[in-house]
Amino acid sequence: MIVNKNLDWRHVLFYTWKSLLYFVFLSIAVYTLHHVYDMEKLTVPFNVVALLSTALAIFLGFKNNSAYDRWWEARKIWGLLVNYSRAWGREVLTLSQHPDGKPNEELSAWQRRLIYRHIAFVHALRVFLRHRHAYNENGEEWMKTTNDYADIRPFLSEAEANEVLRKNNPPNYLLLIQGQELKEAYQKGWLSDYRFVQLDETLTEFNNHQGKSERIKNTPFPRPYSFFSRVFVYLHGTLVPFAFVEELGLLNIPLALLINFIFLSLDQIGETTEDPFENRPSDTPLTAISRTIEGNLKEMLGETQMPAKPEQVDGVVL
Repeated sequence: MIVNKNLDWRHVLFYTWKSLLYFVFLSIAVYTLHHVYDMEKLTVPFNVVALLSTALAIFLGFKNNSAYDRWWEARKIWGLLVNYSRAWGREVLTLSQHPDGKPNEELSAWQRRLIYRHIAFVHALRVFLRHRHAYNENGEEWMKTTNDYADIRPFLSEAEANEVLRKNNPPNYLLLIQGQELKEAYQKGWLSDYRFVQLDETLTEFNNHQGKSERIKNTPFPRPYSFFSRVFVYLHGTLVPFAFVEELGLLNIPLALLINFIFLSLDQIGETTEDPFENRPSDTPLTAISRTIEGNLKEMLGETQMPAKPEQVDGVVL
């Protein structure tokens, strides 16, 4: 997620430089043909371009609103995951007790195991949704540690971690293990009927959070929006130099570039926000949220060694 108020121009140009280069050469070619080779009929009525600009602005606005809705839904899902994770830690620690009511080392180990396994679940879900590393504007791997299944190993036994990572859906398998542990605790008398149901309902919410996230991940933004928005932006941008070349002359080149940059930026905003789990600078900050959950749960266990807060890299928190 980009947190700086001012965007880094390197990020902007990374997505737009090829298109801007096309429009620069096009504007130069139109000026040369019109003023050097006296092809005065090589123009387009201004009203045509103005009408197309209005229609394109409305279309891009609708597309960007829809893309933002996907980004905001992803953020709300992970915000609820934070809340339910805190509830899970509290319920595990306060609703489970030994039948004789006395402190019990086996029960304490069980509580810690369930909380640590949930931390592993959160990190596994983050990696499962992203599927790849982040890359910077040079195409080089960037902040590799933000998307690595090795992050779950400190919270599981070696045998359990190896077993989980052999599965096609590691976070879902972790929830299965959690359910099995709840069943064993119920059979030992550590959980009453009501308390077992309460913990199981919270566990079901984690299934819901994963399912909702997977729905966004696996359901692409309607491709006609992306395809036709890009076609219309290029069509509009190609016509712009022809509308101003006769009146503005050489000034037509920077003006056409400015107008096209605005529409390119609007189109790119939608492109970069429609898929919030791709580990890009503008995506939902899953790493930061995961570490927040980890810190909260460790604090509930009375631990003092907290995870490092994700650092900003070029104004971006992943």
